Amino acid sequence: MPLPLPTSRDEIAKIQSARKKIALQKARRSAFHQGRLDHVNEDKLDDPDEWRKIPLLTKDELRAIPPENFFSEFCHAPMDQVAELWRSGGSTGVPLFYPRTFEDLPYCILSFARNLIAPGLGDKDTAHLSFPLGIHPVGHVYARACQEFKIGVNWAGAGTPSTIQIDLLDRLQPTVWMGMSSYGIHLANLAEDTGIDLAGGSVNTILCSAEAVSNSKREKIKRMWGAELWDGFGMTEVGMMDGESEAHDGFHIWTDLFHIEVIDLETGDPVVEGEEGGLVVTPLFTNNATPFIRWSSGDIVVYKERGATDGPLSVFPVIRHAHRTVGFFKVRGVNINHQELEDFLFDFRDLVDFKAELITESGLETLAISIEVLHSGNPKILSAQIAEGTKNKFEVSPSVAVLARGTLAKEFENSVKAPRFIDRRD
Repeated sequence: MPLPLPTSRDEIAKIQSARKKIALQKARRSAFHQGRLDHVNEDKLDDPDEWRKIPLLTKDELRAIPPENFFSEFCHAPMDQVAELWRSGGSTGVPLFYPRTFEDLPYCILSFARNLIAPGLGDKDTAHLSFPLGIHPVGHVYARACQEFKIGVNWAGAGTPSTIQIDLLDRLQPTVWMGMSSYGIHLANLAEDTGIDLAGGSVNTILCSAEAVSNSKREKIKRMWGAELWDGFGMTEVGMMDGESEAHDGFHIWTDLFHIEVIDLETGDPVVEGEEGGLVVTPLFTNNATPFIRWSSGDIVVYKERGATDGPLSVFPVIRHAHRTVGFFKVRGVNINHQELEDFLFDFRDLVDFKAELITESGLETLAISIEVLHSGNPKILSAQIAEGTKNKFEVSPSVAVLARGTLAKEFENSVKAPRFIDRRD
């Protein structure tokens, strides 16, 4: 690995001091940043006031660059230095493709490999990887990170049919499953329907990323797989920024690789520890083609100097997402946060899976919840509990329909991230 795990915060501070200056120098090579950074003194960047003279870089500014001009206007490395391209993870507008140079790649892989440390993974393990394998980086970079740790990998990807993935999990007996949390639920449901007991199987560690994992979803996956879940949060703009310790109390930011700030987005000032603020990120090593400096990611987070662990990740601070940038339904004037609805529903132990649709019925907006129920559960009782609980918690009376087992699995099959929330209003 190109950078050993730091052992002290003083060590991290020295790395940041040196690399912030280099980040500014690299950003000044970009046509996009011309005139934006002239007033910043690169020899005084350890002064927070000087650092904050660098203007925030926002998603709206990136979207304003015509995609065909992105390389020439924003990026600053010649194509002969580019090793691969990463697709932006956003769902709005035309996706951008971020070049990663040969100099970037060791640090890109390192940022993912850090998430193998806390679970104690190594050459005793084999991993079944169900992340997408393609121009979005999470799958292929995690696979390469595993190989750096001498962990064998079954590169199943997301394109292998789910029935075959279940068969491979049963036959090959991996100790680790890696994929998006929604797909983990989908595979577990399919395994139960085919008579395969994942909870009693070989997998004891699950690594997820790319979508929010609530406590309810974490506990559901833990029950279904009989394995501990470890989550990671990254951005294609910079890399895998962080991961969990055994305390699972938030994401430990790799602050030797990424400089972060949590700010009041109205004033630009740092927020007090423990208060919500906007996440601002500057990559310190993966910036050899893409000059992301003070990148305002759109994430709302809470920052803590120290987490609950006293293990190797204790040297890094912790952030927790406020989940205030996720979607919501507005039903007859009432906002229903998708994440809160998912948490509420997955708390019902007899629930297998669900989808929630906003429909128009007799001219009225209606929240329609479709559910699948464990074979041991009572569909009538569960439907009534969900209807009553939704009305009490969200002040909206839903319609609840029970689906035959496997219906949602077939519907979600072609989507790695299960489309559980759909607006079908006329």
